[in-house]
Amino acid sequence: MQEFEIIKDYFSKLSNQNQASLKLNDDVFFEKNKKMAISTDTYVEGIHFLNFNRPELVIKKIIRSSISDLICKGVKPKYYFISVAGHKFVFSKANLKKISRSLSQEQKKYKILLCGGDTVFSKKLTLTITSIGFSKKIVLRNQAKLFDDIYTTGNLGDSYMGLQILKKKIRLNKNLEKYFIKKYYLPEIQLNLSQKLLNFANTAMDISDGLVTDLEKLINNQKFSYKLYLDDIPISSNLNKVLVSRNFLKKDFISNGDDYQILFTSNSNKNKMILRIAKSLGIKITKIGKICSAKEKSLIIDKNQNKVEIKNKGFIHHF
Repeated sequence: MQEFEIIKDYFSKLSNQNQASLKLNDDVFFEKNKKMAISTDTYVEGIHFLNFNRPELVIKKIIRSSISDLICKGVKPKYYFISVAGHKFVFSKANLKKISRSLSQEQKKYKILLCGGDTVFSKKLTLTITSIGFSKKIVLRNQAKLFDDIYTTGNLGDSYMGLQILKKKIRLNKNLEKYFIKKYYLPEIQLNLSQKLLNFANTAMDISDGLVTDLEKLINNQKFSYKLYLDDIPISSNLNKVLVSRNFLKKDFISNGDDYQILFTSNSNKNKMILRIAKSLGIKITKIGKICSAKEKSLIIDKNQNKVEIKNKGFIHHF
């Protein structure tokens, strides 16, 4: 079974009397009266990150990916809890110093505070982060409107290239390898855009599992389809350079997850506002597609209007 099948079939009914749970079909819990949003994520070694050889980088990746769930809802994170199940290698003095230093740096960068957590012994390393923020309202899932434009922030695919380098599946020159590995460990989450989303986004989430998979989650309870324009999906000049030199296909790199950019939809009349805000914040925001009627099939097309098939829509947990 898939993750969302388990939630829908066995757990969603338990939340029917709790509106703040958002029917367990969003990345956050939102208590409107208390203006509080909460998100929880668990990360497992070998699944969400390769290994713990660079704890100072892994912990930053985990913190950023966790608070990203709040940021894409229009909520600035304020507090976080961290629980770790690990072994003596994880809890070595050297590792603990590196983890503590990285957490301190992330707290200063994102203005968040550690509030608690738990530590237990386990042969398998897992980390759970709970993030809390406060807002009068949030940008929900499944609130897209017919003919909405689809947007993403930043660039997609750099993190996946970094993962392939770490797995030694792709070799590049040292400078490029350094660039992509940094993008894998240190995603550029869009904190400054967060509360601005409330002005124009109808629906939003972060791109964690992959562009196409996450877009389908974004509208999974709505009778809509989507059209994505492959050539408009933003990639970095460095990734483009590698794709050209190695004859790789762009479609194989843009929906593999770990981007943590914001995916959102907005009415077409908000386009100028979005571009103005993007320019004022120095953030890249790109229109990549359109929300369409359910009578049409969801598809990705190239500049010649040809249908593009991609092998991997994104990461899905199977049980």
